[in-house]
Amino acid sequence: MTTNQGVPVSDNQHSLKAGLRGPALLKDFILREKITHFDHERIPERVVHARGSGAHGFFECYAPLTNLTRAAPFQAKGKVTPVFVRFSTVQGERGSKDTARDVRGFAVKFYTDEGNWDLVGNNMPVFFIQDAMKFPDLVHAVKPEPHHQMPQAASAHDTFWDFVSLMPESTHMLMWLMSDRAIPRSFRMMQGFGVHTFRFVNAQGESRLVKFHWTPKLGTHALAWEEAVKIAGPDPDFHRRDLWEAIEAGEYPEWELGLQVFTEEDADRFSFDVLDSTKIIPEELVPVQPVGRMVLNRNPDNFFAETEQVAFCTAHVVPGIDFTNDPLLAGRIHSYVDTQITRLGGPNFHEIPINAPVCPVHNNQRDGAHRQAVHRGRVAYEPNSLGGGCPFQAGAAGFVSFPEPVAQDELRGHPEKFAEHYNQATLFYDSQSPEEQAHIAGAFRFELSKVTVPAVRARMLAGLANVSADLAAQVADGLGMEVPEPMPRAIARVPKPEVRTSEALSMLARPGDPGVRTRRFAILVADGVDGATVEAVQGALLDAGAVPRLMGVRIGVCATAEGGELDADASLENEPGVLFDGIIVPGGDGNMAALRQDARVLDYLKEQYRHCKALLVFGDGDAMLEAAGIDATLPDGSADPGIVFGDDARRAIASYIAVAGRRHWARETDPPRV
Repeated sequence: MTTNQGVPVSDNQHSLKAGLRGPALLKDFILREKITHFDHERIPERVVHARGSGAHGFFECYAPLTNLTRAAPFQAKGKVTPVFVRFSTVQGERGSKDTARDVRGFAVKFYTDEGNWDLVGNNMPVFFIQDAMKFPDLVHAVKPEPHHQMPQAASAHDTFWDFVSLMPESTHMLMWLMSDRAIPRSFRMMQGFGVHTFRFVNAQGESRLVKFHWTPKLGTHALAWEEAVKIAGPDPDFHRRDLWEAIEAGEYPEWELGLQVFTEEDADRFSFDVLDSTKIIPEELVPVQPVGRMVLNRNPDNFFAETEQVAFCTAHVVPGIDFTNDPLLAGRIHSYVDTQITRLGGPNFHEIPINAPVCPVHNNQRDGAHRQAVHRGRVAYEPNSLGGGCPFQAGAAGFVSFPEPVAQDELRGHPEKFAEHYNQATLFYDSQSPEEQAHIAGAFRFELSKVTVPAVRARMLAGLANVSADLAAQVADGLGMEVPEPMPRAIARVPKPEVRTSEALSMLARPGDPGVRTRRFAILVADGVDGATVEAVQGALLDAGAVPRLMGVRIGVCATAEGGELDADASLENEPGVLFDGIIVPGGDGNMAALRQDARVLDYLKEQYRHCKALLVFGDGDAMLEAAGIDATLPDGSADPGIVFGDDARRAIASYIAVAGRRHWARETDPPRV
């Protein structure tokens, strides 16, 4: 052990004192260094996206895209580019919960051989505002209210809804935020989007417009709202832990990168403006072309040094990728660099290892706080002759901005197409399944019920009336209000939308790989449990790539009916049922007797049912379902496919695995039956 200066430390347990009971001495430089460093260990957290999780991996290109772009990652089939990805919530502070209803950041740093490219996006393809001028207002409104600093990591409060009810442009984003996409099951099971329209430029200087889409191999899956709330208590690190454990287990998360590529002429024909970040381009108009895959295969070695210090900036692009005139993107280009200078202590944040490019860096920038590079020579200017003219400009081989012609008056405002705020909100709502629509209505009811100012609720309902009369009526009914007159529109002649519904907007359109791989299951055990059934179920789940856990009334050994032993590594106390994707109740008279005596078991079964997860029950376990008030039929009277009964363990577990990788939303009722 040494000090930071490399001096060996003889005693790290005691400070230097004048006598064993005497005063501590000021000359104890070892104590001073240790305490001083500790006092300065924390850096300012991000204003937004403060709570995040990250991982290393790679991007692999499927085929060269040289006809579209000269960007390094897309130059050859099979080309591999290292990446670091950070997922995050937006509103909450660094210590907040993972499962808040919120947008999720999805930021990818490509370490290309022509410099770093940061694709800084979200798990939703649109945003609340059209212009960066409103970004501070949005964040101030959604953050805890300044007079009492509440609520944390939540949008269900007056100031947020006051702001968005006065900003009709936020309506489309609110539909996404109130949908199940705002409470993902896992970072590994959510999409990512670049949000803005960017520009591809090829080696000949030809340009195309592009939007970026990340699609998870495991599909898009969500939590139930009540489940998300209950997870936050026993495991506020739920998403962080899920990502870490999957990578540690070798179950590497994977996404496919897709592109929507189109021309300026295409964009001019759309009824909306592609520079408006509150709009999507429906896939029916411009299909998504898969161009590569991203795999995350290594956890960080140190959370602070990598996940906390990683600096993403929308200004970080490489030759072949350029910006458009999106007014929200223009503000982000400035804002991200500026905030990193403050957060990471100066202009040299690019020299922190996690941010450093893998290609050589040559320029005349010198000095500044936390400079790591040691430059030799006396030349730090250009042009020069004393340094042989080095470093030289790259010319056409370097980054060349696309020569987009600009010849207009300077003024503040937006194009007329920016004034249409409701068509795509309606498109999103109408494209959802009935269950997803019900969840959106429920989310609006919950959030607006937390608003204490009736005028704000009424104003929000007036906006929703422009989206869907059915949605507005459902929300109003839940608030005990009448639907007001629709809010006046900002545009006199509403353009006719090209697409009325889009299947791709429903999470159900991307179920991903079928099965239960990486899903977590609890097998309830107690003395007298049928050990053969447990063994068969556990083995089948492991073979399917799932993560089975034995859950007892307490952790430790329990005796099987056959005289063997099982070691329960989870308990009803330390691993609540909401942390699992399914629960299995094996047979065994003794097992049933012990479990029936614990009221928490019935609570767990009720939660599993109410959150639309699959249940597998053996022997007389059906009596426990009856005691919990669980009906094996759906509200329409048909059999519930998510409840599997079994006598033969192997046959039953096979049937269960076939249905346990998804939610059975059809059993939901409002209010819930159980």
